[in-house]
Amino acid sequence: MRFNIIFTVSLFLVYSCSTLKKENDYKTIGKISTPIGEMLFVLSDLTPKHKNSFIKLAQENYWDTLTFNRVIKDFVIQGGCPDTPEGFADSPYLINPEFHDSLRHIYGAVGIGRDDNPEKRSAGCQFYIVHNKKGIPRLDGKYMIIGQVFKGLDVLEAIGNTLTNKQDEPLVPIPVKVSTMKMSPMEISKATLPN
Repeated sequence: MRFNIIFTVSLFLVYSCSTLKKENDYKTIGKISTPIGEMLFVLSDLTPKHKNSFIKLAQENYWDTLTFNRVIKDFVIQGGCPDTPEGFADSPYLINPEFHDSLRHIYGAVGIGRDDNPEKRSAGCQFYIVHNKKGIPRLDGKYMIIGQVFKGLDVLEAIGNTLTNKQDEPLVPIPVKVSTMKMSPMEISKATLPN
């Protein structure tokens, strides 16, 4: 499983290094901090509208008063806004899809939620992380993947195994702080290797 994640992160890096000038090789990294720990993930250059949206909301501290409001073991951990029609109505905007065959719902993939709209437009505020070690291929081409966790899989496991109520809400709230940073491919590779 760890090989699959390292391979996927490597694909993100190879694509970026082959399309960007050397001085622009630094990748945008999403950082989700929780009381349990932090997760780092590479934001894909294949989904520029979703990437820019994530960066914008992170810089506005949009998520910093919110929580992982939905946790389903062996499926996803989800945060950003309530998983209800009202929650999606409160999304600051919707984003047109940017599907790519190389972006799959594998373990640790970071996606953007949506309601049942026929255009498959994403809710700007809703994000999730795949917590199924076999992946969730039935979601491919239906929900947007925008990144891949390369550090903090232990945090993903801890959150994915937390106790929840019948509505899949954690019994103890898990607040999030979301930010972005830049890292070089070398820094990402070092962070991806086991300690």
